[in-house]
Amino acid sequence: MIAEGEFREVAGRFATGVAVVTGVDAEGPVGFTAQSFTSVSLDPPPVSVCPGKGVASWARIGPTGRFCVNVLSAEQESLSRTFATKDADKFVGVGYSNDLCPAGPVLDGIVAWIGCRIAAEYEAGDHVIVLGEVEELGVGPGQRPLVFYRGGYAGLEQ
Repeated sequence: MIAEGEFREVAGRFATGVAVVTGVDAEGPVGFTAQSFTSVSLDPPPVSVCPGKGVASWARIGPTGRFCVNVLSAEQESLSRTFATKDADKFVGVGYSNDLCPAGPVLDGIVAWIGCRIAAEYEAGDHVIVLGEVEELGVGPGQRPLVFYRGGYAGLEQ
């Protein structure tokens, strides 16, 4: 049996990009920080995100059938921390657009965004693997991505 702390230590040595997954439901915009985001294939171009089963924001986004992945820039560490909280309204004081992506808000200053329709969900321990069919995408004004490594944030040089 692998201990959780040991797994966290080893897996934490894999640098990941940082993204905020957004959506919109009858209550308004909603989102959460997700380190587990990846492109799955090029043809067709699905992506995956892996929200925790207890993430309240995913409980609101999932039933809408759509989500938007916002790839954060190196200057957006505070935004990552805000969307990682359990605060009810994470969008207070946050700039975003509802016009670019019907699947969810596109945050200001990001590196890129990808709007998806939920194609499938798979149980995976205390998380859910969500496969998203890419419907629209775009590049933002951010130049350097935010990276998470060994419990801390960093920005990559171009």
